[in-house]
Amino acid sequence: MSNLFSIPSNPNQASPKSHPKAIIAILVVVLIVFSIISSYFTVDQGERGIVLRFGAFQRIAEPGFNLKLPLIETSHTISVQTQVSHFKLPAYSRDQQPANLEVSINWHAQESELQKIYAEFGSLASLESRIIQPRLPQAVKTIFGSYAAASSIQNRAKLNTDVYDAVAKVLQGPIVIESVQLENIDFSDAYEQSVEQRMLAEVEVAKLQQNALREKVQAEITVTQAKAHAESVKQQAAAEAEATRIKGEAEASAIKAKGDALRQNPNLVELIKAERWNGTLPQTMLPNSAVPFIDVKNKPASE
Repeated sequence: MSNLFSIPSNPNQASPKSHPKAIIAILVVVLIVFSIISSYFTVDQGERGIVLRFGAFQRIAEPGFNLKLPLIETSHTISVQTQVSHFKLPAYSRDQQPANLEVSINWHAQESELQKIYAEFGSLASLESRIIQPRLPQAVKTIFGSYAAASSIQNRAKLNTDVYDAVAKVLQGPIVIESVQLENIDFSDAYEQSVEQRMLAEVEVAKLQQNALREKVQAEITVTQAKAHAESVKQQAAAEAEATRIKGEAEASAIKAKGDALRQNPNLVELIKAERWNGTLPQTMLPNSAVPFIDVKNKPASE
């Protein structure tokens, strides 16, 4: 009976009935805090959010701050930025030359296909392993096998274009192929040495052809110069001949004119001689010779 009416030794000690209430209060507070924290999420620029409600697709969340229903909705992110995949592939050319190819592909997920990507693959890594990795190597090998080894080097730009077209064709789906680069073609050392020797031979042939062409052009220049010189000499000779002819005709005309003048004036010669005589008599005279310009006629005795 005394225990029924006993007074607790510590009046501040909580009653055992108060413990469940405190625990419940704490749980409520924790639940409220958890609900607040789980009711929002953020999406980075370059990503998109996949919102699921009880595991079923609900909507696409844009970059920034987003809300969701706590405990009911969950969110996942998928990148829409450019992804780069690298491959090293053994292949054979059309002429059976072995080569090691290094190929890279730039791609990104289509925003309109994000629901499909998540539903079928769950992530971009899974999409790459299930779609790109199995399909790309075969497409590249097929295109490379249609080129001869030498042609694959000489027509590298066309080869890259053909590889891109083939890869884009086999990878049609929820991704966009931005570019495909055939970064390196590594043939065997023996083949590369043979190519180098062939290229050196071609360079030597081209050099000889260039020298022959230069000599041909030089010969044509020499012939042209010789023809020009001969034509110049010919024209000069013709000019000199024409000048000589004109001069001869002029001298002949002058002689003819003098002859005509002499015939018409018999004393013209004597007149010219008299005009040109300096008045000095010859120091030596031959017997019976006449004194120049003196013609003494006999006069009558009466004079």
